Amino acid sequence: MSQSAAAPNAPITYAAAGVDTAAGDRAVELMKASVAATMTPAVVGEVGGFAGMVDVSELRSYRRPLLATSTDGVGTKVAIAQALDVHDTIGQDLVGMVIDDIVVVGARPLLMTDYIACGKVVPQRIADIVRGVAQACAAVGTPLLGGETAEHPGLMEPDEYDVAGAATGVVEADRTLGAQRVRPGDVLVALAASGLHSNGYSLVRRVMAHSGWQLEREVPEFGRTLGQELLEPTRLYTRVLLDLIAQVDPADADPDQLRVRALAHVTGGGLGANLARVLPAGTIADVDRGSWTVPAVFDVVRRLGAVPWEDLESTLNLGVGMVAVVAPDAVDEVLRGTEAAGVPAWVLGAVNDAADYAPRGRVVAGTKGVDGGGVDLWGSYRTA
Repeated sequence: MSQSAAAPNAPITYAAAGVDTAAGDRAVELMKASVAATMTPAVVGEVGGFAGMVDVSELRSYRRPLLATSTDGVGTKVAIAQALDVHDTIGQDLVGMVIDDIVVVGARPLLMTDYIACGKVVPQRIADIVRGVAQACAAVGTPLLGGETAEHPGLMEPDEYDVAGAATGVVEADRTLGAQRVRPGDVLVALAASGLHSNGYSLVRRVMAHSGWQLEREVPEFGRTLGQELLEPTRLYTRVLLDLIAQVDPADADPDQLRVRALAHVTGGGLGANLARVLPAGTIADVDRGSWTVPAVFDVVRRLGAVPWEDLESTLNLGVGMVAVVAPDAVDEVLRGTEAAGVPAWVLGAVNDAADYAPRGRVVAGTKGVDGGGVDLWGSYRTA
């Protein structure tokens, strides 16, 4: 007689189906202090409600407030965190991917929420993930206003998880940054990445598997193990960018004469594809590939996988995490501001009238569904 036939009326509980609600409650208790540390005076209510609330009375002082929103995850970088059993850094990647996207339009973040799907709730692991998110939110002055942890037994393995998040911010309509402000003669200022950030890990992981390199391998070029390098958190640009905007274009500046014109967050698709999104039709930006030294991790990936430079620059950030498009008379001020904030920055190139410009390298245009300008990537990359 089969086991199922032997006990046809045996009760099936939620726990027997693989969902441990008690573990979920323990995870919430472990993360409460971290989440509470992100709360600002504008937050209404406490952790544990069905919905998070934030007081936006201050928006009454805006002439025309626009809400900006973004949602994202961190891709297959979570596989590195899972393999190393290190879960308290991946949250910063999530915050960087989500909140820095809304800062690109000049918006100040108001709140963030997160979502974790896992095969099995391990309270300490979930608390570590959320602690990373919360610490990054606190670093950029944004309340982690709510979240959800979902246990998916049978759909995900017990040690598997994925993370996602969403954020909302606000910007005055006539101070929105973007392609509409960019003009020929504007200068491109690059802000350095901290490493791979959170894009292109499918390529990176494939290269490492092909090479046979293990995450525990000490790599002289990195000065640490391969796993530590691959898990380096995404640099957070929120504070430095908002401070720069306020410094270069104070609140009383003429909205039609803003000197910080646009920002481009270099995420999936690489530098060219993301910069092209914030350029108007009829313009082309020239990017000098030799204006910076490509960090070692990118060159190691290239060499181990014999990855063509064109494929590499279409996938990874190659050391440029953010680009500010600024008026020529603001360049020195922007560079002083980034230096004061501890973020390396340099002049990357300039915006040109496409009618008067002869491309010198590979032109990237029409990316991400945006019919805007183009980016001419010219010269050769420098490696350490």
